[in-house]
Amino acid sequence: MPPVIVTDLTFQKEVIESPLPVLVDFWAPWCAPCKVIAPFLEELAKEYGGRLKIAKLNTDENQATAMKYNIRSIPTLLLIKNGEVLDETIGAVPFHIIRGNLDYYLPEISTLN
Repeated sequence: MPPVIVTDLTFQKEVIESPLPVLVDFWAPWCAPCKVIAPFLEELAKEYGGRLKIAKLNTDENQATAMKYNIRSIPTLLLIKNGEVLDETIGAVPFHIIRGNLDYYLPEISTLN
């Protein structure tokens, strides 16, 4: 399942009401670090497909949601489950850090168990 593009209008349905945990990537097209982590997120979307949703929200086009979650730096990754933010990762961190955070907060979806 490829990452889902979400907007201010679809965030509630696609993220907050999702039956699956959602890793939301707050990004912008001009952001070089955002481009660095994009392939990692594509890989995670394939690896955790059906057990975790990856969502991408362009902060330039969807400022209301970015403001609601107090996004001050991009990329920012929020792990949201049942409408609750479980984890926040700011910056272009290495792939193993992102995966480690997922496995820590959501051990039931880990493919390493």
